[in-house]
Amino acid sequence: MNKKLLFLITLAVALVFTFSLNIEPAAARTRFISIGTGGTGGVYYPYGGGVAEIWTKHVKGVKAVAEVTGASVENTKLCDKGETLFGEIMSDVAFQAYNGTGKFKGKPQKIRGMFVMYPNVYHIVTRKESSVKTIADLKGKKVSVGAPGSGTEFMTNLILQGALGIPYDSFNVFRLSFNENANAMKDNSIDVGIWCVAPPTSSIMDLATTHAIRIIPFTKAEIDKVTAKYPFYAGYTLPANVYKGQDQPVYTASVWNTFICNADLDEDLVYKLTKAVFENQDYLIKIHHFAKYTTPENAVKYSVIPLHPGAIKYIKEQGITIPDRLIAK
Repeated sequence: MNKKLLFLITLAVALVFTFSLNIEPAAARTRFISIGTGGTGGVYYPYGGGVAEIWTKHVKGVKAVAEVTGASVENTKLCDKGETLFGEIMSDVAFQAYNGTGKFKGKPQKIRGMFVMYPNVYHIVTRKESSVKTIADLKGKKVSVGAPGSGTEFMTNLILQGALGIPYDSFNVFRLSFNENANAMKDNSIDVGIWCVAPPTSSIMDLATTHAIRIIPFTKAEIDKVTAKYPFYAGYTLPANVYKGQDQPVYTASVWNTFICNADLDEDLVYKLTKAVFENQDYLIKIHHFAKYTTPENAVKYSVIPLHPGAIKYIKEQGITIPDRLIAK
């Protein structure tokens, strides 16, 4: 009887030990996270790298990396498919993607907001000796409208063709990344390069150190046309001397950026990731001063799509009311 009892006890201990071996590695397993950013010549990539470092350091069991991509449109599609569960996108892209309109007509994307990052500023850049002095002067010129799948190209299409009546077939279209823009302008391969980015950005700064540049301004009437048709855009005055040789303020367009995640992600994970970003904002500000805009208050004020429940949970803990428009139905 004692031998039989001893056998059963030994068997039970062995089963518990075996079971624990099977589950403990899973509980301790590191979760690898990829963040869709943009090209290396803009702000998305270093900002996303900063977020990745924060998550890796401050969220237990997470190892995150920033991935170079074609930016907003590509990041949205990757997030929707679950290929990268997080991404940085411009809010005009976010609005149409979530609602299944415009470029995403009939195909709403499975995304939610986590927080808004900072406003992007629209830069239409040419060499100083160029004959391009107004937006109307783009006609007949060699113009880079932004990299394929980028928020810059998305915004350029809406602003030039959609709001101002300057179709792509009225100029020679190039689709280059930010670094490619700068290099092509240096060797005169293009007349104009367009950036939508937080200023100052390294690629324009690099260009301005070797070539005198001009940033083409919008008129108030042009901005009024843009914002009347697309309310997610706004006017913005780029202060003088942001770039070498830019000695006058430039009135232009702007749009906020949204940090998105896949809608199906676990609430607790998104809560921890959102909390880590907001509580380590000072680290992001060291990377780019525009990260000063990455706050819970701005997430509620400027998000154009519903927030993920995990982000909502953290923001509510800060005593901030979440409007109904930011709660997915």
